[in-house]
Amino acid sequence: MSELPVHRYRATCSWSGSTAAGYDHYERTHHASAPPAELELAMSSDPAFRGDPAQLNPEQLVVLAAASCQLLSFLAVAARARLDVRDYRDDATATMPEADQPIRLAEIVLRPRIVLAAGPTEQRVRHLVEVAHRECFIANSLATPVRVEPVVEFISAPELR
Repeated sequence: MSELPVHRYRATCSWSGSTAAGYDHYERTHHASAPPAELELAMSSDPAFRGDPAQLNPEQLVVLAAASCQLLSFLAVAARARLDVRDYRDDATATMPEADQPIRLAEIVLRPRIVLAAGPTEQRVRHLVEVAHRECFIANSLATPVRVEPVVEFISAPELR
């Protein structure tokens, strides 16, 4: 029996400047990439921690990773089940109360709006959302609870394009 593959991921972050003037005065913008992808992100800290609100921050990327992984997991599960998913949009959120120490994301809530061609029952779709959540690599990797609150809609044949 052959061994299952081990997937490896790489990420780089870089920053330069000076912290000599203290916490209130150093630049939070830094650059991040994940080779072999060519895209480089300019990132910052959360504005609550003196970051640039025009830049993505690490907390947002964790929420985005959870939402993206759930989307990809659901599409895979739905495709294997021969469901015709037509649109998937998630408005994900997370909370990070500073009163809880150590400070961390307390919960991530995914709120996908899933539009499918008529055919399956809403109960079947919701079951597949749960299956996708159990298969989501990111949700399985996080200590932060990830909750999924889907809205399921169907379109009839004349609306199919």
